Amino acid sequence: MSDRQEVFDALRALMLRHGDGLDVTRDVPGDLVVRTRVLDAKGQPGWFGTVTMRKSYVAFHLPPLYDHPVLAEALSDELARRRQGKTCFNFRAVEPALLDELEALTAKVRTAIGAV
Repeated sequence: MSDRQEVFDALRALMLRHGDGLDVTRDVPGDLVVRTRVLDAKGQPGWFGTVTMRKSYVAFHLPPLYDHPVLAEALSDELARRRQGKTCFNFRAVEPALLDELEALTAKVRTAIGAV
C-alpha cells in the first residue's frame, strides 16, 4: 500500500466517523464527499467535508470553517503548517497526533453546524 493510500484511508475513516446523519455523495477510490442535509443558499445540500487523493498528498477539506473560522483559531503549529487556505489540510504521511487534533476539529465543526 502506498503512503498516500494509507493517508487517504486514515483521513477517509476520520471523516466517516463524523458522518452519521450526513450524506456520503461520493465514495470512490481517492475521493470522498460528505454533504449535510441542510440546504445552502442555492438550494443544494451543504458541504461538510471531502478527502481527495492528489498527486503527492491527500487533501482533507472542512468547508464549514469558512463560516466558523473561530473553530480553527487554536490549531497547533504543526497542523497549521498543513493548512492551505481556510478549510484544507494537506497530508503526505499518517501522523497520529495531528490526526487526533484534526479529529477533534472535525467534531467541533460537526457540532457547530448542527448538520442533521
